[in-house]
Amino acid sequence: MVIELVPLTGEVETTRILEALKENGITGYLTGADAIVVPEMPAPLAHKIQALPGVKGVIEIDSPFPLASRAYHPEDTLVNVMGHLIGTAKPTIMAGPCSVETYDNIVEIAREVRRAGGHVLRGGAYKPRTSPYSFQGHGVDGLKMLAAAREDTGLPVISEVTSSDAVPLVAEYVDILQVGSRSMQNYPLLQAVGQSGKPVLLKRGFSATIQEWLLAAEYILAQGNPNVILCERGIRTFETATRNTMDINAIPVLQHLTHLPVLVDPSHGVGYSAYVPALARAGIAAGAAGVIVEIHSNPADAWSDSAQTLNFQEFEDMVADVDAISDALAKRRLSTQAKTPVA
Repeated sequence: MVIELVPLTGEVETTRILEALKENGITGYLTGADAIVVPEMPAPLAHKIQALPGVKGVIEIDSPFPLASRAYHPEDTLVNVMGHLIGTAKPTIMAGPCSVETYDNIVEIAREVRRAGGHVLRGGAYKPRTSPYSFQGHGVDGLKMLAAAREDTGLPVISEVTSSDAVPLVAEYVDILQVGSRSMQNYPLLQAVGQSGKPVLLKRGFSATIQEWLLAAEYILAQGNPNVILCERGIRTFETATRNTMDINAIPVLQHLTHLPVLVDPSHGVGYSAYVPALARAGIAAGAAGVIVEIHSNPADAWSDSAQTLNFQEFEDMVADVDAISDALAKRRLSTQAKTPVA
């Protein structure tokens, strides 16, 4: 259950509500979202709590992730990043290299992202790699290159943060904090990005269930940060023909369960550039709010993940396909609405 508080409810009123719960053997969890979450509460106590000063309402939610659930927030969440809204019917395109390499290279890629119709520049400054001998990123110098590319093109930037200690530093340079697949259940990191107030893109762990993923999002929401974007990036299955198996099923399931926007990452979803455009099209057709892909001026020379990286022409063609599918779906919705009789 969620106890909604009147905005700007004071500490005295909040303490009184928590004490009233405690007196009845119930622990309330104060979130930063003007709400107190309780596991369950009998109806008589709910009526008593409802009458306390500072309480806007008591919502009964049968969900382990109440703040992420549609029962608590029926409308779709829109995440505003430098004036661009993520979660609308118009797909958001995020693109860039797996890792930031050089200033000239990242600026060249950023200009291509903008020219082809992309909205957000991605690039790794800190790269958690399976092998300790693989390139780990330029760190703060990479962040500075991303900021310079944003200055040149006007595109907001997204980059991964790998530890809670690094959140303040990374947040200085980027517009969206990315929590990678390996970090999805790094709970101190989730709390730290939630406290940052920055939009957060939360990638699904490669062995995580949808419920585990949404509970990870709940950690961020519970810190009072509503700007969470989910990203399906493929899960580990028995299949060996591709790097991962992109779970298209997850998109409609999430749309039913949560109000948070969902993006797809076909680059990591399959691991081979030849298959990336098809998975991007499939994600949008299934209802994803956008895609995030890896691109490079010369994928063969990319410092990391070259096999799954698109070249500029492939990226431009993919954007055109994504827009065409989105436009067709929009026309279909308008046609259906026009045929629906007015009651």
